[in-house]
Amino acid sequence: MLTKLFDLSGRVALITGGSKGLGKAMARGFAEAGADIFISSRHEGELQSALKEITEGTSVRSGYSVADLSRRQESDQLAQAALKAMGKVDILVNNAGSNIPQSIDKVKDEDWDNILELNFSSCMALSRALVPQMKERKWGRIIHISSIMGLGSKEQRHIYSGTKAALIGMARSMALELGPHGITVNCLAPGPFLTDLPGRVLTDEQKKNFATRTAVGRWGDPRELAGPALLLASDAGSYITGETLVVDGGTLCKTF
Repeated sequence: MLTKLFDLSGRVALITGGSKGLGKAMARGFAEAGADIFISSRHEGELQSALKEITEGTSVRSGYSVADLSRRQESDQLAQAALKAMGKVDILVNNAGSNIPQSIDKVKDEDWDNILELNFSSCMALSRALVPQMKERKWGRIIHISSIMGLGSKEQRHIYSGTKAALIGMARSMALELGPHGITVNCLAPGPFLTDLPGRVLTDEQKKNFATRTAVGRWGDPRELAGPALLLASDAGSYITGETLVVDGGTLCKTF
């Protein structure tokens, strides 16, 4: 029975930002659970190589689409490309995102608008485009990748924290509206996972400090988000909606 609860056979998952890091790890976890996989990112070469790794040793169907989700029209185009290629989308993981640390008096309008569209507005646009066909089947899973930076924050993270907190609020509203249609909506709030993004914006000293902030004394491996994502994407999590599941190695346990 437990195996069946986590079985995604016959389901189709769209994971944005699926060519590396957390997106790639979640996509692989879904593929191992039997889901057909469709991923997106801005770089076709990365998508092609990632999809081979994601589906290796499985018999699932797969596809990809190049999309820059900081451009609203490309969110709509991605939704249509996934539906055309796969026939349906049962599971949407809004994972694509970025971060441009800036002091509040140095925030550039261009950067603000770009990150707002990528981290938040694209999640609305993709959900809006894919919800109707989920409603028809009375089954769907929407997972927004928020962050512990949406629950706490750090200096110069005004844009990033703002968008990640907004996802939590939007998930609650969407959960209330979509629950009667058999669709759950939740957020995952990862803590320190040493992926490409923190690798770019943090110094070595900051990386060490982030590790010591956790209860387990280390950064998370991207594969450690696959299990929580599978819970929310499968029948095992059918009674969880409107929630934010924190996966942070105990980072938020520490007050001082």
